[in-house]
Amino acid sequence: MKFDNKIKKIVIWGFTGVFILIIAISSIVVLKTIGRTQMQINIHQNKEIIYLSTFAEPPQFAIWLQNPDNHECQTVFVTRRAGIGDWEGKASVPDALPRWFELFTVNDKGRSGKDAIKEPSLFITGATPMDDYFSVRAEVKPGSKWICWIEMNLAGDFNEAFPEQNIHTHEVDEFSCGQPSLLYKSEITAEEGLSFNFELAGQSTWKNGVTTIEPVSPGVTSAKNIFDNMFIEIIRPKPKIIDKNKIGE
Repeated sequence: MKFDNKIKKIVIWGFTGVFILIIAISSIVVLKTIGRTQMQINIHQNKEIIYLSTFAEPPQFAIWLQNPDNHECQTVFVTRRAGIGDWEGKASVPDALPRWFELFTVNDKGRSGKDAIKEPSLFITGATPMDDYFSVRAEVKPGSKWICWIEMNLAGDFNEAFPEQNIHTHEVDEFSCGQPSLLYKSEITAEEGLSFNFELAGQSTWKNGVTTIEPVSPGVTSAKNIFDNMFIEIIRPKPKIIDKNKIGE
């Protein structure tokens, strides 16, 4: 009987110790989120427009942050095809995301470029999102200011102004990019609880090794509605035992 009581006491103390340990770890993890901020970039894709394109595949896009003070840039997310240069037999397709390609030239060792941070702390490539909604987060210093850029191109979204083959000049859209890549911009301050919208800032094109940024052409039609809702939320990070590196620190 005494032996059974000892076992019960050991079991009770064991469960009590585990419970206290769980509470302690949980408290530490929650405390680690205090005084920290993340920006969550949210995008909604218009699938009806996507399905009307020649390839009926979601667009390639890249998201990056620019420090307004020193102009350093940091890629947050880029779709895998652009990120690793997987263009089904083509060495590269700079016309797909010209501005991102210019800033973050892709090679077999990663990214390079005069405006790119040498060792980015957060660089995510992922399969082109197939769902309607897409979100990605990046942790930044509380109160810091950033310019968030999104560049997007839907392959094969030809229209009258941007045909697959020009009947007058016989010029062919070599990379089937269709309407030009569009650049969206949002200037943010990392204060918890704030939200920010994006504005259409221009179109980017690549020709003969030169990238140009221009006002959006009147010939751009459906491309302007592919991402029909985009905004940034400034939030506190979710509690995690292991954190990724932070941007801007």
